[in-house]
Amino acid sequence: MARKYIECRKFLSNYNCTLSISGMEEEVLDLAVLHAVVSHDRDDPHELREQLRLLLNDLPDCISATA
Repeated sequence: MARKYIECRKFLSNYNCTLSISGMEEEVLDLAVLHAVVSHDRDDPHELREQLRLLLNDLPDCISATA
């Protein structure tokens, strides 16, 4: 299964956040929802999780390869 990533800086906000999260899909979603709720005052984690799922990207193989 491909690793995924999401970058907070790609979303318009007043926070100028530069956080990037990568890992397996559910790990990324768990942390992205937590980050949005705690750091960006978002609510409704269930709906937010589904919105964020649509914004995940595949991490390129050259970056996701382990040594």
